[in-house]
Amino acid sequence: MKSDNVSTVSEFILLGLPIWPEDQGMYSVLFLAVYLTTVLGNLLIILLIRLDSHLHTPMYFFLSHLAFTDISFSSVTAPKMLMNMLTHTQSISYAGCISQVYFFLFFADLDSFLLTSMAYDRYMAICHPLHYTRIMSQNLCVLLVAVSWVLSSANALVHTLLLEKMRNTRNQSSTSEFILLGLPIRPEDQGLYSALFLVTYLTTVLGNLLIILLIRLDSHLHTPMYFFLSHLAFTDISFSSVTAPKMLMNMLTHSQSISYAGCISQVYFFLFFADLDSFLLTSMAYDRYVAICHPLHYTRIMSQSVCILLVIASWFLSFAGALVHTVLLARLSFFRGNTLHHFFCDLSALIKLSSSDTSINELVILIVGSLVITVPFICILVSYGHIGATILRTPSIKGICKALSTCGSHLSVVSLYYGAIIGLYFVPSSNNTNDKDVIVAVLYTMVTPMLNPFIYSLRNRDMKGALWNMLAKATFSM
Repeated sequence: MKSDNVSTVSEFILLGLPIWPEDQGMYSVLFLAVYLTTVLGNLLIILLIRLDSHLHTPMYFFLSHLAFTDISFSSVTAPKMLMNMLTHTQSISYAGCISQVYFFLFFADLDSFLLTSMAYDRYMAICHPLHYTRIMSQNLCVLLVAVSWVLSSANALVHTLLLEKMRNTRNQSSTSEFILLGLPIRPEDQGLYSALFLVTYLTTVLGNLLIILLIRLDSHLHTPMYFFLSHLAFTDISFSSVTAPKMLMNMLTHSQSISYAGCISQVYFFLFFADLDSFLLTSMAYDRYVAICHPLHYTRIMSQSVCILLVIASWFLSFAGALVHTVLLARLSFFRGNTLHHFFCDLSALIKLSSSDTSINELVILIVGSLVITVPFICILVSYGHIGATILRTPSIKGICKALSTCGSHLSVVSLYYGAIIGLYFVPSSNNTNDKDVIVAVLYTMVTPMLNPFIYSLRNRDMKGALWNMLAKATFSM
């Protein structure tokens, strides 16, 4: 079934390179050799850096990411070009073209940012050699790569959404903004609730920033568990910041509108950080499983490279999952209306509002939701099943107390987080988003990120020790 805003273009024709038809075979062999050399050469670089401990330095860390980016960048265009040359076809579907634009821009931007990071690394190595190790720390290198991914993703997303918006505008899509009805509270209570949510949001931001600061400053916390926790803290700040500021602004100004581009962007970043939260919680569960079930091999298994790989994989999978939903959402039309019974642009609420055929969107929600929510949740349960079996095999009061202090907080937040999401997105509800859905959404978008610093860290002996040490240093330095 076609969308209501039927596009006049379902595919594009790529005229290809300006070469004679009889030369197609020779050039296709040449470009295939170039592409394979690119892939195999960069894979060799990644493999060498991964296997040789002497290459585990900032320079080669950035180089391995650059090699992966170069493989991906070439793979965006070369396979399709070679296929067209060999099969003598020139067409590319509309979805394929839009996807190609996104990934081309993404990896081109990522290449640029990584080259800049490498230039900064060389500047520090040559101009400040005595401070090189301290400045170019593992955390800074990971941060530079993560920022490169986020900026590249955001820039490519903006261009892709604007390109898709041009298509919708041409097809006279009537929606330029959406109306967010907000929370189901009385107008006279808006001031009280806005103050409450402002305090909640500020507590989330400051609490998680404190976690990141403590882990960054205290060398005793430079372990895999706290490495994942620092990334989770950053994700919780970002996750809350996707919805809370706009909600508070609407409550304070008594406005309810959000632009089409702002709504689509909010969907993307909401899904991105929600998925990232899920994968990081899974990584933390795996870390606890190794620590309790394989303590003698913990250092070897949870090495620095494995931790970085888990975080990078989490970012990549989250970005891919959010992108799929956002691109499919941008193709829908909204002729039925533009009023959302929610305080942010929720994917399921937008799909229910659409006048287009949403069967593909719903199928993708089921498939991708299973991959980014259900599968990680099952992995967490399996990890804790092994942890429980290990504890019960040699039961002792000390061992049980240690396991509970290490895993109890994580498990409680996992239950709260996944329970809310599964209840909202996987349990059938009526066609209209009801008040219960909005309240559940408040729980996992604002309350859970606020509780994480307290549950994960402030009850932890190491974190409290790091906090007291920082306060003591600040007191003596005054």
